[in-house]
Amino acid sequence: MDIVGLDHVQLAMPRGGEEKAREFYGRFLNLLEIPKPEGLIGRGGCWFAVPGVQLHLGVQDDFIPASKAHPALLVRDLEALYARLMAADVVVIRDEAVQGVHRFYALDPFGNRLEFIQDGNGFSQEAPL
Repeated sequence: MDIVGLDHVQLAMPRGGEEKAREFYGRFLNLLEIPKPEGLIGRGGCWFAVPGVQLHLGVQDDFIPASKAHPALLVRDLEALYARLMAADVVVIRDEAVQGVHRFYALDPFGNRLEFIQDGNGFSQEAPL
């Protein structure tokens, strides 16, 4: 048995948060919303395509934002995204703890932690398998 990749990452969101998710992930971050399988539509939530992986937002009735666990998204222009998030009053936290990895954290509309890393500086880009 060999693990060959990562298919998707799931974040939780509160029931009824689909439009906020679409606004932030789809229109603000420019991620493409992809259709959920027919058998899962009734559960709520929405899915987005990220190159090479999917980001699923699933409804959790006893929702608590993920304040530590998070996806790390590679971006082409980290500083432009930082400025755009700040201008939109999104909570943004700089993190320069790792030399050579240019990144920051931001909170989605539900309070989930997201990490954004400059493409070319990601942890997986530093150490090939």
